[in-house]
Amino acid sequence: MPQTPHIEHHFTGSEVIRDIVIGMADGLTVPFALAAGLTGMAAVSTHIIVTAGLAEVAAGSIAMGLGGYLAARSDAEHYAGEREREQREIAEVPEVELAEVGEVFRSYGLTDQEIDPVLRAFQASPEAWIDFMMRFELGLEAPNPKRALTSAATIAGAYIVGGFIPLGPYFLFARTQPALVSSILVTLAALLIFGYIKGRFTGLKPVRSALQTALIGGLAAAAAFGIARAFS
Repeated sequence: MPQTPHIEHHFTGSEVIRDIVIGMADGLTVPFALAAGLTGMAAVSTHIIVTAGLAEVAAGSIAMGLGGYLAARSDAEHYAGEREREQREIAEVPEVELAEVGEVFRSYGLTDQEIDPVLRAFQASPEAWIDFMMRFELGLEAPNPKRALTSAATIAGAYIVGGFIPLGPYFLFARTQPALVSSILVTLAALLIFGYIKGRFTGLKPVRSALQTALIGGLAAAAAFGIARAFS
């Protein structure tokens, strides 16, 4: 009887999605709060708000992108340092490392008789031994060498896209109050959509994620607006 081949589908873009979430979340929230805060001040034109908003988006995207780059570089350097340490320990104290391998397999229920051939195979293949220790003892995966630049570009790009959403109405309206109302509606809608999509990709309940994202963004803007109004 013919059988349909089993094909597993796994989501493999978690790092890119994480970077988009980081950039878009801040891009939607920070310029939104800035624009709302400036609107709460007296005698501020939409031109000033747009100028300040564009400056913030430029500075914020650079800062966020640089942060993503440094974080990815730090991960790569940490992996390289740990791999070098494992390589040194396998050369200097192989019996200790073999015992650690044995403990890993025993935690999965294998017996010493089943583990012995694996240990001999690792002794004959030091690179595979190191790979095993990195993944199963330390829980570290080899980083993508292009990860730092990709992360920086993704976070910065997502920040810029997110930042232009709350600023958009200030390009279209000459008066600040209509621009603020439109910005609130557009940004809250974007936060809800973004939160929903984020929930789908990250395994959270989409509706709950959408409401949480919109609530956080709304509170940030309300706080900025209230503070600006109180001191204007």
